[in-house]
Amino acid sequence: MKLSDWTGALALAAVVSVVGPAAAEEKKPANPAKTAAEDTAPAAKAASDEKAMMDAWMKVATPGEAHKWLEAMVGTWDAKISMWMAPGSAPQESTGTSENKWVLGGRFVEQRYEGTFMGQPFSGLGYTGYDNFKKKYIGSWMDNMGTMMMVSQGDAAGKTLTMTSTMDDIMTGKATTVKSEVKIIAPDHHVMEMWAPDPSGKQFKSMEIHYTRKK
Repeated sequence: MKLSDWTGALALAAVVSVVGPAAAEEKKPANPAKTAAEDTAPAAKAASDEKAMMDAWMKVATPGEAHKWLEAMVGTWDAKISMWMAPGSAPQESTGTSENKWVLGGRFVEQRYEGTFMGQPFSGLGYTGYDNFKKKYIGSWMDNMGTMMMVSQGDAAGKTLTMTSTMDDIMTGKATTVKSEVKIIAPDHHVMEMWAPDPSGKQFKSMEIHYTRKK
């Protein structure tokens, strides 16, 4: 930068340093009390908005009564599975073990399943919780028989949790909808039943799992 440029820059800085405070002084209102009130109003509103946001967040983030329904599923369970590949077909039966525990501070029940399916090792991982914002039970399921995820949503009434799930159908290449119910039979026994569409679209019972608490 040339000397003349530096000189011009310094002169501009000097003008700003003198004119800036003077201009600010000219714009100052005549009523200091009113200015103080106006200055604090935005800060007070921001604090109020922040508190409202935090209160709303805590309301949806805190486990409540609806989460307690899932307590009946917590524990280690022996599982007996019956699966029907088509309406009227003979069931394929298998066994396994399910380890269910609370995670994330009692917000979700994590299910880790180990067993067999069609003579092959089978592993599955699922999460079930209650969404305070949607006011719905929600769930997800993944296993080693695919790379897709099943997602679920539903409601509980009495001792029955009813969920509607969407999953990819590898035969049609489209998403399909299945229905499931978890029924609490006794403290040491619950049953999951699932219905899936047949080729015509009619729902049929495709799975039944009896969970018995491991002794």
